[in-house]
Amino acid sequence: MREDSQIRQAIDRRAPAGLAALLALAAAVVALMLAAPVVRHAAASEVRSAIIAPTLASLTDQALNAAAAKLDPAIRAIARRHDPALRRPDRWDRPVGWAQFDLRKAPDIGFDTKEGEGAVIANSLRPFAGLPIRPMRPFVLQAAADDNARALHCMTQAIYFEAAREPVRGQQAVAQVVLNRLRHPAYPKSVCGVVYQGSALNTGCQFTFTCDGALRWTPQAALWRQAQEVAKKALAGYVDKDVGSATHYHAAYVVPYWAPTLVKMTQVGQHIFYRWTGPWGEPPAFTGRYEGHEGNLTPQLLASLDPLTQGRLGVRPQIELPTERKITLAVAGEVRTYTVADPPAAAATALPGGDRSHQAGALYASRRQPTPDEIKRINDSLAAIEKGSDPHPAAESKTQPDA
Repeated sequence: MREDSQIRQAIDRRAPAGLAALLALAAAVVALMLAAPVVRHAAASEVRSAIIAPTLASLTDQALNAAAAKLDPAIRAIARRHDPALRRPDRWDRPVGWAQFDLRKAPDIGFDTKEGEGAVIANSLRPFAGLPIRPMRPFVLQAAADDNARALHCMTQAIYFEAAREPVRGQQAVAQVVLNRLRHPAYPKSVCGVVYQGSALNTGCQFTFTCDGALRWTPQAALWRQAQEVAKKALAGYVDKDVGSATHYHAAYVVPYWAPTLVKMTQVGQHIFYRWTGPWGEPPAFTGRYEGHEGNLTPQLLASLDPLTQGRLGVRPQIELPTERKITLAVAGEVRTYTVADPPAAAATALPGGDRSHQAGALYASRRQPTPDEIKRINDSLAAIEKGSDPHPAAESKTQPDA
């Protein structure tokens, strides 16, 4: 009991000192709380100037590009793969802006492609076909003096106004296109007819100079003589092998609407050359013959359109085929000419209405289709043979002698 009382007395003596320490601790905490805003403000200012500002400066596009350029290509690829900003939000991998895509408007590739630099880029995006370019047969103009002079003049005009400042190869290529059209079944059968086809239309002329007012200007004498020399050689049998069977061309700085519908063959100078698709663009299809009458430019010809590229892409031209042709054979040193019927033309005569027009690009049977009566007689004959009976009793009865 005595020891307990001594301990209690010792605690009572130390109590004031403990209370004083507790009060001192509380005062220190209050002082720190009052000083905290000042300390916090000073610390934030120091952190912003020491850390945040330099960090933000290093996050500009220029700084980030410079930092990315220093990375190893493999590390840079991994970083881009995991960059959230570069991830495509659409899980179906549709192009950006697919939600705003309007099918009622024709899509474009983001820049003007009508003419100029944009057209050059657009033309380069579509590769050449890479198909063989087969040379055409020589064409030698055989006509009366008037037709000869007119044909030479029209050919010279086409070469001059279309390619006067092109190299000679470019001028020869233009002349070859004129001759190719002349011999293609879809185009007029005279030089002037080919050159001036559609010239009465504002936007339908086949050679631009015939409807854009270029003919009002007097040609330069030296360039005209050069074009005339090229025209003379073309009409005398020269064949330009660079463009083969090309029937269309355009300058490299324009993109015509019809270009994707044809076979892109080659480029000579500033012109890109095309031919018809399929067999209709190969040399064997060029069976047209020169008809002359160079001065007979009818209103129908001057207002006619290209059957392939001007508003009738889904309709092949109706081509008139001869019902017969001549073949010359040399046997044992003896040469003879035979006239034979043309099977495709004969098949065309069996079309409804007796129309002999043959649709280019279509296939026709070399023999006519049997009529329903003929089919019935054939089936009856086959049935009679199967039964073992005489399929032609009436015919045999006629051959028997009278009793």
